[in-house]
Amino acid sequence: MIQIEKVNFFYGIQKALNNINLSVPQHSVMAFIGPSGCGKSTLLRLINRMNDLIDGTKMEGLITVDGMNIYDKKIDIETLRKNVGMVFQKPNPFPKTIFENVAYGLRVSGMSNATELKDRVENALIQAALWKEVEPVLHKNATNLSGGQQQRLCIARCLAVNPKIILMDEPASALDPISTSKIEELILELKLNHTIVIVTHNMQQALRVSDYTSFFYLGELIECNTTSEIFNNPKQDKTRNYVTGKFG
Repeated sequence: MIQIEKVNFFYGIQKALNNINLSVPQHSVMAFIGPSGCGKSTLLRLINRMNDLIDGTKMEGLITVDGMNIYDKKIDIETLRKNVGMVFQKPNPFPKTIFENVAYGLRVSGMSNATELKDRVENALIQAALWKEVEPVLHKNATNLSGGQQQRLCIARCLAVNPKIILMDEPASALDPISTSKIEELILELKLNHTIVIVTHNMQQALRVSDYTSFFYLGELIECNTTSEIFNNPKQDKTRNYVTGKFG
């Protein structure tokens, strides 16, 4: 599904990623772990070209999704970001109703049929395990929701346009334990139909939700393996020291 080959990335003259080679299998959850500033979020944002929005950056190497080079000049970035959705660290609902938040991407892509919009919004909210909670207040402002509900709303907004891949950058770091648990349960359900890459500082979270884990340190990919192997039988000393809490 996602193939990353010989990727280097620069912020100006500062090299943030060094020779990254990585594969993410279809319908799996890949966790990126490592200390702050090691390149996890930078690599995540490369997968849907969010770093294009930052002046003075440069990417070298190859990133393919379904075999297609996403940095090819012919690629339509709007279509790419429809297929590769993004959920950010802090919930960012639009100052609109709950319904219009979820419908936003559908309207932008040209959907106008009221019945179809209603069905797609409801289905996305069901997928995000939010429908029962918001059905009575569907046309109220989304900013009235709790933090955990807002984050699941943002996931529903992402799901509405039916992406193949969902990128999550610390999606539960600002949430309480109960909301975090709901997000983690949701991730496990979503991988049945989506490929998910999640950046997390919470190693227990990586253990709970991911099939594969990649450990980054100072812009380099130190080790990538099944999550069980990374935490129980790491091959690299740096990985072992990080997952056992000796640094980080």
